[in-house]
Amino acid sequence: MTATPPVPTRGGSHAAAPSGGETPQTFPDAFPGSLPDSLPDAVLDELTPEQLAAQWEEEKPPAAGALANAASSLVVLGAGAGALVLSLVMGLGTPAAPQPGLWPFMISCVMVALGLFQLIAGRHNRDAEKFTRMSGAPLTGLVTLAAMVALMPSIGFELPALALCVIWMRFLGGETWRSTLLTSAIVVAVFYGIFVLALNTSVPHLF
Repeated sequence: MTATPPVPTRGGSHAAAPSGGETPQTFPDAFPGSLPDSLPDAVLDELTPEQLAAQWEEEKPPAAGALANAASSLVVLGAGAGALVLSLVMGLGTPAAPQPGLWPFMISCVMVALGLFQLIAGRHNRDAEKFTRMSGAPLTGLVTLAAMVALMPSIGFELPALALCVIWMRFLGGETWRSTLLTSAIVVAVFYGIFVLALNTSVPHLF
């Protein structure tokens, strides 16, 4: 006689399968409402799209309020306006003979337009997430990237690029030290081989 596998219940325990040829009730059919916080992959594969949506809705971070939406819009608007001024200083030129500031000027105009749109129409947006401790990660990435660009003309790209990879992978990405150091060294070596040895570009390099 072959034993019938137990049926998962809400609390994670298992109940015996019904006897008499009855079909055991699966997890999604037994509990169509709320779901536990964490479910095995095998159970997740059996969930309906509606149940998956309910699970994701319970697990997502809290929505940002009107003040947070306005603050993020002002940040984008300020960055776009600053880049707009700098691109004008660099010179625009003409489409036939563009100057260095032409493409940054166009991107800056898009940033300003998006910032204004979000500031006006996005006050009631509920898709944005509330600011948390991890919200500073993109700002950290931007600051470290700007620092690498500023240091490259003085000491080359190797050491700044290595430090950038370590910061992004270890402190922003949460990778292990072994994986961080190995991957960072490989990335810098590949870039050195491509842009310095193979293409012989004018990128500043230390070695």
